[in-house]
Amino acid sequence: MSTSKNYAGISDEFAQLEKSKVILIPVPYDGTSTWGKGADKGPEAFLEASENMELYDIETDSEVYKQGIHLTAPVTENSSPEAMVNAVHNITKDFIKRNKFVTLFGGEHSISIGSIRAFNECFDNLTVLQIDAHADLRESYEGTKYNHACAVYEANQTTNLVQVGIRSMDIIEKTLMDEEKTFFAHDMIADEYWSDKVIEAMTENVFITFDLDAFDPSIMPSTGTPEPGGLLWYETLEFLKQVFADKNVVGFDIVELCPNKNERSSDFLAAKLYYKMLSYKFAGQDIDQEYDNTFDVDYKAITNSKFEDDED
Repeated sequence: MSTSKNYAGISDEFAQLEKSKVILIPVPYDGTSTWGKGADKGPEAFLEASENMELYDIETDSEVYKQGIHLTAPVTENSSPEAMVNAVHNITKDFIKRNKFVTLFGGEHSISIGSIRAFNECFDNLTVLQIDAHADLRESYEGTKYNHACAVYEANQTTNLVQVGIRSMDIIEKTLMDEEKTFFAHDMIADEYWSDKVIEAMTENVFITFDLDAFDPSIMPSTGTPEPGGLLWYETLEFLKQVFADKNVVGFDIVELCPNKNERSSDFLAAKLYYKMLSYKFAGQDIDQEYDNTFDVDYKAITNSKFEDDED
């Protein structure tokens, strides 16, 4: 894929690395998917759709791109699943340390192993909010622990993992999950207070990993493993708005767009979702207000030794 253009076609004034508060890292990787292939084409389709999107957000009365959104070169490491995860981890961690709001767009869900690892090393007491149809809690699958079916196994061991929208899993995953922090789709539909309960299960610092198959296939058919009974647009936005308002969202990734040339609405939904999440993050913040991700490199390095292995 090519990233010679700026995100959403914005002018260079709002896309320069030095001045941008937001970093967007494309990861066109599809090395371990087991059914619908094509997630490696997701970032390109997402970026193309973004270029055809209005940049004024009605709900927040804002133009969040003016906060600055820098599109990096894509992460193209694909020699092995582990090598890809390490590459994602390194670039994500580097931009966090530069005091940027770091976002990623995949690619299959295995890319999140690297992004979550980086955020967990940089932020104390991290909650990983997984919005997904699948539990993705296998320790390994098809010979590797870096498979998309293992996307949050490590997060489950090292962070406060909260899972939302789950409606497909292997029975072995039931022995690994914390059911008090797992919100199954069939329960959510009958519980008007589910979003409040999710919020209560979180710590202050939150990283969101959003698998697009969390949405119902009626509005998001172009994903690797669609599952019936998913989330709809406005209920999802209302929930996300609440998360961004109540918690310190430190970053997010969006994964598993598998574009279909005969079905472009999924590409546009992904583009709008990304922009809405940024709009919620920076709602009410002045363009000239300096971004502070609340991360202090020196303090963390001394007290928690989280950067002892910077070359890992």
